[in-house]
Amino acid sequence: MPVILVTNDDGVHSPGLTSLFRAMETLGDAYVIAPDRERSAISHALTMHRPLRVEQLKERIYSINGTPTDCVAVGINKILPARPAFVVSGINKGANLGDDITYSGTVSAAIESTIMGIPAFAVSLVMQKQPTSHANFETAAEIAIEIGKYILAHSLPYDTLLNVNIPEVPRDSIKGSKLTRQGKRIYDDSIKETFDPHGQKHYWIGGGNPYWEHGEDTDIQAVQDQYISITPIHLDLTNYDAMKFLKDKLIIQPINPEYP
Repeated sequence: MPVILVTNDDGVHSPGLTSLFRAMETLGDAYVIAPDRERSAISHALTMHRPLRVEQLKERIYSINGTPTDCVAVGINKILPARPAFVVSGINKGANLGDDITYSGTVSAAIESTIMGIPAFAVSLVMQKQPTSHANFETAAEIAIEIGKYILAHSLPYDTLLNVNIPEVPRDSIKGSKLTRQGKRIYDDSIKETFDPHGQKHYWIGGGNPYWEHGEDTDIQAVQDQYISITPIHLDLTNYDAMKFLKDKLIIQPINPEYP
């Protein structure tokens, strides 16, 4: 049976993680190694300023007082009995669409696995209302099984992970799936200015009104149209078109005149 690592950024007690773990148990020897508490929007942070504590909660279920990236790194190198066939991160309570993926701990866990040469995908449930513990994760878990089966049979392209977003609608209302590109989403008025009882000014980051790029091939548009969005994310961030554009234009002269 293949070993499968299940993690997330919502914490080890998240119902989305539980649903995903049960789903992955149908495909192999699934292990949960997840943060001991919510670590949303922590991106690809790696804990280097303090030691990490691992706690076994149940058979094949572990928590770490660190980030999703920590969980993947420590889990694969120190906890799992064998190298996993793949890593799956989720099911996230809320979307990871467009520019959100740069902040996402869910996606970053999959990134860490991909860096280590292990296929990975991230799964998020796109809710229309404020995320709650009562969300229906079952449809997303079923989709994760199908993607897991594909990876076991075919793997994934080099340096590539999948970012999967599933609309929270009845299963029979999902129109299908689309391979999509990362869209653009920005938030207006996302920095709130507040004052404490002593009159000291503080700032609260979060919320705001989202604005997004419309386009038939974007992840955001696909989910809005009730499709499952599957975005292949490549680790190489180099803009090769920009390299061609800048090649003969951006020239920095050597500081030392001895060099040609």
